[in-house]
Amino acid sequence: MAVNKVILVGHLGKDPELRYTPSGDAVATFTLATSERFKGRDGQMQEKTEWHNIVVWRQLAEICGKFLHKGKQVYLEGKIQSRSYDDRDGNKRYITEIIADQMQMLGNKGEGEGRSSDYQQKRPATETASAAPARASQSYEEEPPFNADDEIPF
Repeated sequence: MAVNKVILVGHLGKDPELRYTPSGDAVATFTLATSERFKGRDGQMQEKTEWHNIVVWRQLAEICGKFLHKGKQVYLEGKIQSRSYDDRDGNKRYITEIIADQMQMLGNKGEGEGRSSDYQQKRPATETASAAPARASQSYEEEPPFNADDEIPF
């Protein structure tokens, strides 16, 4: 059994950059800073910041592009992925990214768009681990409340 699950809470380092693939899929990229405070050897409090490259696809990417901005605090879930590419000079570069499939805006009203919102990208059960980024419908609305009078199909 293997698990590739990442949960991050941090602040955006820049506004999301929203682009579209030739096939029309939206993709948003941005950086996220996570910080931890600890007491150093000298007894003084120190802070270490880690920067993460975030990639979000399809409708969730469009939501991020519309509602997120530099400095906004968010909760993200996804998976970690490493890849390589050749830069303009032909040098091979390596990058580690977080492919986020869930996002929740955090912070107070003055920091966000009025209220915290929860967005989730759902993947079909038939998708394989080696497949390209998920081609799936996304749900970002709350489920309707349960009604005891509703017919239960079992």
